[in-house]
Amino acid sequence: MQSVEQPVVENALNWFSRTLSLGQAVQYQFLYTAIAVLVIWLLRFLMLRIIFRSRKDTRRQYHWRKISTYVAFGVGIIVIGRIWLPGFHSLVTFLGLLSAGLAIAMKDPLMNLAGWAFIIWRAPFNVGDRVQIGEQEGDVVDLRIFEFTLAEINNWAGGDMTTGRVIYVPNGVVFTKSIANYSKGGFPYIWNEISVLITFESNWKQAKKLLEEIAARHGKLLIESAEKEERTAAQKLFIHSSDLTPKVYIKVEDSGVLLTLRYLCEPARRRDSEEAVWSDILSAFSRYDDIDFAYPTQRFYDNLREKKGLPEASGKSGGSPHK
Repeated sequence: MQSVEQPVVENALNWFSRTLSLGQAVQYQFLYTAIAVLVIWLLRFLMLRIIFRSRKDTRRQYHWRKISTYVAFGVGIIVIGRIWLPGFHSLVTFLGLLSAGLAIAMKDPLMNLAGWAFIIWRAPFNVGDRVQIGEQEGDVVDLRIFEFTLAEINNWAGGDMTTGRVIYVPNGVVFTKSIANYSKGGFPYIWNEISVLITFESNWKQAKKLLEEIAARHGKLLIESAEKEERTAAQKLFIHSSDLTPKVYIKVEDSGVLLTLRYLCEPARRRDSEEAVWSDILSAFSRYDDIDFAYPTQRFYDNLREKKGLPEASGKSGGSPHK
């Protein structure tokens, strides 16, 4: 077997030597490089097969695929570097000069590489998190050495809904832009507010009671889970325990009584929750004749008919509009 394989290898080396005019040492370096790449790729492939067989979660599979790629790349650089650079006794000096030149010529790529290292180390966000960086908002769907990818939300869509576009963001922005993470920190919920404006003549007490009932009905499913998540978050961040019960706040505006309903919801379901809450509000208010939404109108006062002021002051006069 050995006598058959040896001529094959020698013939291959002779062909490379004739075709590329390479010395025998360089030929062996090419051969060892190809073997190293093949072995590293095969080990990565077998490792992923074993892991994917026991882990069906697509997010974990994605992380393992990314991690194995980076590890294989790093190991390949080390192994191939030892194959091709055995004679560099002053390798440290060479790499120092090379890195200085690269730092000047490739400032932005190196900034993105440093940003990638920061993201991996500090983990301000992970794949699957919903984030806002500067003016860009979206779900992180991919993370690479020089950039990460967002599935865009809002923009013209509104309501935290996806637009269908993907945004490629350089990793270096983590050093220049503030990051808002909807999912990170152990508390995977956000506070949402819905404002309802009713007229001054409406029965605001009954309206507030109806809104409190609606808020309690929609928020009770999340309160127990949210309280547990808040305790977990308090162990990582300086977060004071707060009342997670939905509330309705009252404020008097120029055009009527403003009732603001505040409740917890999942970031990705904010628009769905608003639709459900508004459906209940419209259904509840329609059963009461003494509750009216405020909208742009014009009102005239008749003090005589309304028995306000002196009779001689009766007549029609313009009043402040209701909105």
